[in-house]
Amino acid sequence: MGSFTSAGGYGVTAADVDARTGALTPTGSTAAVADPSFLALRPDAAVLYAVSETDDGAVAAFDVTGPAPRLVGAPEPVRGSAPTHLAYTVGHVVAAHYGSGAVSAQPVRADGAPGPVTGLVRHRGGGPDPDRQAAPHAHQVRPAPGGRFLLTVDLGTDSVRVCALDAGTGALTVRAETALRPGSGPRHLAFHPSGGHVYVLGELAPTLTVCRWDGRAGTLEPVAEVPVRPAGAAGPGYPSALAVSPDGRFVWAAVRGDDTIAVLELDGDGELPRLVAAVPSGGRWPRDLAADPEGRRLYVANERSGDVTWFDVDPVTGVPSRAGAVAAPAASCVVLA
Repeated sequence: MGSFTSAGGYGVTAADVDARTGALTPTGSTAAVADPSFLALRPDAAVLYAVSETDDGAVAAFDVTGPAPRLVGAPEPVRGSAPTHLAYTVGHVVAAHYGSGAVSAQPVRADGAPGPVTGLVRHRGGGPDPDRQAAPHAHQVRPAPGGRFLLTVDLGTDSVRVCALDAGTGALTVRAETALRPGSGPRHLAFHPSGGHVYVLGELAPTLTVCRWDGRAGTLEPVAEVPVRPAGAAGPGYPSALAVSPDGRFVWAAVRGDDTIAVLELDGDGELPRLVAAVPSGGRWPRDLAADPEGRRLYVANERSGDVTWFDVDPVTGVPSRAGAVAAPAASCVVLA
């Protein structure tokens, strides 16, 4: 679990998961890095990577084979400000910088620690919202299935960029840019398990944009946009994160303001989501959520109420029901091994 140390969070916290109930039991934490707001596991689950969402920005590695995370090496600067998201792919850590509107790549050393930046792509452009879109704001970077491409989501430019990462040199290049609806403010995306569709969650307009993804050509084509709030929902709502069920039947989206989890049912090929429910997130300001590998449970990081809440998922309807919670001050991210 990641959290904002500047708001009283514990930093990076490890927890055991009860296989029967899904309950979390914290086992140890470290505040060795400031504001580790987003986390990503290496595929072997032995090393955890964290952004340090600060003005000067860095990426850090933690050994998570013991009860408490242990910092490996020193945090490495990302050559940008306020990194908000990162991922591990082909021997590199890639990070999206919200503050400076860029994406970086750093090779991973033998001990798991990140090295200096070898690739840096700076986004250009803006959007119609003068307060939130006066400049680029890269919010997420996600490897596409197969490892050939990376998709970078930019809230400021209302677009998703397709990038290539050279596994040998660590160089990053932009291959294409897909424009989304102006003012939608895309924040996060997720792939359908089949790999043929991508779902992009808007923060400024609370919608889910469905795109067709061609993994060979590296092209993204928007085909539909659906709401993630019920008709007539009062007040503002700011979607934050999403997850797709492993069987490809449901999409879950966290919505701050409403403090809900939106449940969208997918058709057979994943191209037509339909909002079927919105349930309370179990706390206030749900910043992140994650599904377990079987899709039986959801875990939600509620930042402002300071907890991580877990839910049992109805296997027929996809609707989650609250099962428990654990205190996690200023919670911002939850990652499952």
